[in-house]
Amino acid sequence: MADNAEETAEQVGDNRPVRRLARVGLVAYGLVHLLIGWTAFRVALGAADPRSADTSGAMNALAGQPLGRVLLWLVAAGLLALALWQASEVVWGGGGHELHRRVPNKVTSACRAVVYLVLAGSAVSAALGTRSSSSGKQQQAASGVLALPGGQVLVVAVGLVIVGVGIGMIVKGVAVSIGDEIDLAAMSPSAREIARRLGQTGYVTKGVAFTIVGGLLGYTAVTFDRRKAQGLDGALQTILAQPFGKYLLIVAAIGFACFGLYAMLQSRFRRM
Repeated sequence: MADNAEETAEQVGDNRPVRRLARVGLVAYGLVHLLIGWTAFRVALGAADPRSADTSGAMNALAGQPLGRVLLWLVAAGLLALALWQASEVVWGGGGHELHRRVPNKVTSACRAVVYLVLAGSAVSAALGTRSSSSGKQQQAASGVLALPGGQVLVVAVGLVIVGVGIGMIVKGVAVSIGDEIDLAAMSPSAREIARRLGQTGYVTKGVAFTIVGGLLGYTAVTFDRRKAQGLDGALQTILAQPFGKYLLIVAAIGFACFGLYAMLQSRFRRM
């Protein structure tokens, strides 16, 4: 039974079309973050609506470009391939026979698969011309859950999970522990250093944004104010509202751009 599972996992991992499409997906994933960074930069300068600084806004911005809808379909296909790859890791992957390593790896892969699926859905919606706000969807979802028995506790729990993910990203960035993602040995010393710095800056920035999103969601549950259930755009608006917020938002924009470049670098050196 175990041998069959390992054989199936190896077949999935050796599926060249899936691997190649997944690498295209990493480029698409990086492009989304570059667009978010660019939008955040424009928001800091007062040249863009803060509500557009999220994944939906990035997809809609791409849709408005020449051949944008064609690119969005390619983005969606690549992200779906990434989701398939991560789903295969949940079912057949692992991290050895040690339970303390296997379980966290599977949970991480499952979370990534969900993220890639959601992003793929956003790309498809934008390609079809359906414009929507991530924060609007999150507010509706939070309102529906809060109306359920025990909904307040559930929303708080989800908020804490998101905060935990954000803190994990910050820790990963500070520790520069990217060796599990990128084959550093295959890179030149200069490329290795660039990858480390891009990953460090990108993960810390995303971690801070996720922590703010989770905190806003927890605040929603405590106060029953569904308007606080905001996504990435809400987190960036929170940063903008702080003292020297414009400059902090520019730093955040640079961080998201760094993560986008890091994801694109992964398309070449990612361990698969």
